[in-house]
Amino acid sequence: MAWEGLAAEFLQVPTVTRAYTAACILTTAAVQLELLSPFQLYFNPHLVFRKFQVWRLVTNFLFFGPLGFSFFFNMLFVFRYCRMLEEGSFRGRTADFVFMFLFGGILMTLLGFLGSLFFLGQALVAMLVYVWSRRSPQVRVNFFGLLTFQAPFLPWALMGFSLLLGNSILVDLLGIAVGHIYYFLEDVFPNQPGGKRLLLTPSFLKLLLDAPEEDPNYLPLPEEQPGPLQQ
Repeated sequence: MAWEGLAAEFLQVPTVTRAYTAACILTTAAVQLELLSPFQLYFNPHLVFRKFQVWRLVTNFLFFGPLGFSFFFNMLFVFRYCRMLEEGSFRGRTADFVFMFLFGGILMTLLGFLGSLFFLGQALVAMLVYVWSRRSPQVRVNFFGLLTFQAPFLPWALMGFSLLLGNSILVDLLGIAVGHIYYFLEDVFPNQPGGKRLLLTPSFLKLLLDAPEEDPNYLPLPEEQPGPLQQ
């Protein structure tokens, strides 16, 4: 019964958050069960473009290391802040949310190639946290019951905690940088004098993922009133 309740609760989570969280957990489980090896998942430009192992462009964002505290810590932040974004500023805008993932993933891949980074899931988490924090500047965050501060400080606290866990802060810095680029192009620059939106979600994504908008000028036909049967 407990599993049924948990499954029902998980199915109520927004689509993108549910899909990404499930993909990360299943990928880690497959590695843990030795069905996959991290060597089959990491980003390697030579294998991607010479051997056509294009799945590495995606799988390097899905593996957060073996089961342990670091993995559960990252999954907690993925689930919490991805969900709050999808249910908050991206509510009803699934295509825009997916486009943010694509924009961030492509930019991280290019910059990660320059920095010889092989797994970028943690950078994606940092980007999600950064965008949420900048869009929720007045929210006060309780960080594991130890510290309480305004939301914009959360990405830096996350980076410091990651450093305590022995991880490289370069990945977190990459995520923060990409998150700031997205936030500037989407939220800041369009509101400047002479500014405009530069990040336009492709129409095919909107067609696939968003519900069609109703025509405000459309007037439904009046319902027919029941009358006597005609002979």
